[in-house]
Amino acid sequence: MPAAPLTLLDLFDEVVATDGEREAFVHPLADGTTRRITFREWADHADGLAQRLIADGVAKGDVVAIRLPSGIDYVIAYQAIVRAGAIATGINPRLGDTEFAHIADRARPVLTIDAALPSYEVGDGSARRVVLVETDPVAIVWTGGTTGLPKGAWFDHACLRAMTEGAAPLSEHGDRRLSPLPFAHVGAMTRVWDELHHRITTVIVPTPWTPAAALRVIESERVTVAQGVPTQYRMMFDAPEFEATDVSSLRIAGIGAARIPPELVTEMRDKLGCPVVVRYASTESCVATGTRLDDAVDTICTTVGRPNGGVEMRIVDQDDRVIDGRTVGGKTVDGATVDGAVGGVQLRSRAAMRGYWNDPEQTAAAITADGWVRTGDLGEVLADGNLRLAGRSTELFIRGGYNVYPIEIENCLGDHADIAAAAVLGASVDDRLGEIGVLVAVPRLGRTLVLSEIRGFVADRLANYKAPDALAVVDELPLTPIGKVDKRALQPLADQHAATWTR
Repeated sequence: MPAAPLTLLDLFDEVVATDGEREAFVHPLADGTTRRITFREWADHADGLAQRLIADGVAKGDVVAIRLPSGIDYVIAYQAIVRAGAIATGINPRLGDTEFAHIADRARPVLTIDAALPSYEVGDGSARRVVLVETDPVAIVWTGGTTGLPKGAWFDHACLRAMTEGAAPLSEHGDRRLSPLPFAHVGAMTRVWDELHHRITTVIVPTPWTPAAALRVIESERVTVAQGVPTQYRMMFDAPEFEATDVSSLRIAGIGAARIPPELVTEMRDKLGCPVVVRYASTESCVATGTRLDDAVDTICTTVGRPNGGVEMRIVDQDDRVIDGRTVGGKTVDGATVDGAVGGVQLRSRAAMRGYWNDPEQTAAAITADGWVRTGDLGEVLADGNLRLAGRSTELFIRGGYNVYPIEIENCLGDHADIAAAAVLGASVDDRLGEIGVLVAVPRLGRTLVLSEIRGFVADRLANYKAPDALAVVDELPLTPIGKVDKRALQPLADQHAATWTR
C-alpha cells in the first residue's frame, strides 16, 4: 500500500492520478458564462505558474501574496505558490489601504499576484518539484480585524490534514459544495486538503450574491452541500424563483455560528429536504465544533454543537483555570466539570494555527504554553456536551454590576417580528450604571421599531437588566471584509446615543 500523503503536493499527485478528470472548481460568471477546471487542469496550470514564479526568483520559504477576487485564478495562484515551495497569503481585495499596508509590513511578501493570470499555460511538474515536509508553512490567513489590525495565522501541511478529520458531515467523497466565503478566508485557505481528499467540486457563488443566482447554481450544478448564513436561506425561500427550483440534489445545508430561529430550521428541513447543521470555528482554531445530523431543532438553534475530529475543548476563567474541562469523548481535563459555567472557550488540536506570522508577542497571548488556543469567545458547555456561546470577551459590558453578553440579546431579538438584523453594544454613561446596552437595528420592510416595545420583548425572555437602554435605527449593519458585523464601526454611533441617554 502506498504511504499516506504527508504534504499537499503528495496528496495532489494522488488525486490527479485517480480522479484527474473530475471537476475541481465551477465558477458561474456575471455575464452568464461558466468557467470550469478539473483537478488535472488545476495541477497543470499551477505547475505553469510555479515555473514562472521560480524563474522570477521565488524560493522555498518566501511569502507570496494573492490579492485577487475569489475564482479559478485565485486557486491556481495558491497551488502554484505551494508548488514553488513558498507560502501563500490571501488578501481580501475589500481590505483598505491601511490594512493592506499592515499585512505587507508583517508578511513581507516577495511578490503580490494582483492581476488576472495572463494565460493558463501547462507546466512541467518535474521542473517545480521542491522537497517539502509536513511542518513546512503553507498558508497565512489574516484575521477579520474586528478588534484591531489583522493578525496572520499561519498553518502547515499537517494542520490542513488534521482539519480534514473534523470536516464531516459537510464533506463526503464526490460532493459538489457551494462556496459563499471569500477565498482569503480561513474557511477556504485551510480546506484545500479536505477538498482534495474528498474529491470535492467547489461551486463558487456568483458575485454579488443574490438569491436568484444562488438558486440557479444549486439546480444547474446539482449542488449537494449548501452553505450560508440564515439570512441568505430566508432570502432564497422568499424569492419568487424558489418554488420552481429543483433542490433535490442537496444532502445537507450548513450555517455558521449564527443564531437561527427554530421556525427557519424546520422550514429549511422541509423545503430543502435535507438535514441542517451548525459549524463554529475561529481563524486561529481552523476547526472547532458542530451539531450532528440527528440533533434536535433546539440544539441547532441554541448551540454550536460538540467538538469535531480531534478537537479538545475547555472552559476557563480569566486566569486560564479550568472550570469545564470536558473534551471530545466527555473526558475531564485537569479540572472539575461544572455545568453551566460561563468562561473563555479554549480549543486544542493539530489543525490549529502554529502561531501569528512574525508576531511572537501576539502568539504568546493567543496560545497557552501547552497548546490551547484562546478563542476570545465566551461560552458554556451544557450537560449534553454542546457548546453554547455567550459572546466575545471583548464585547461583554457591565451594567450596574451585572455582566451582559450582547450575543444573548441579539439571539433573543432574532425572534422579533419587526427586526431584520440587530447588534448590541455596550457604551459608557455618566451614571451609576457605568455602561448601558445600545441596540443598533435594521427594521423589516414597512415596520417601525419602538424602544419601549423592544425592551418589553427582551425583558419577557431575559433578565430585565439585559433589555437595551437605547435604540439606533439604521438601514443596514456594516460588515467586515469577511462578512461579520463590524462593531468597531458601530461603536461611535452607540457612544453618541449613550451620550444623550437619560433614565
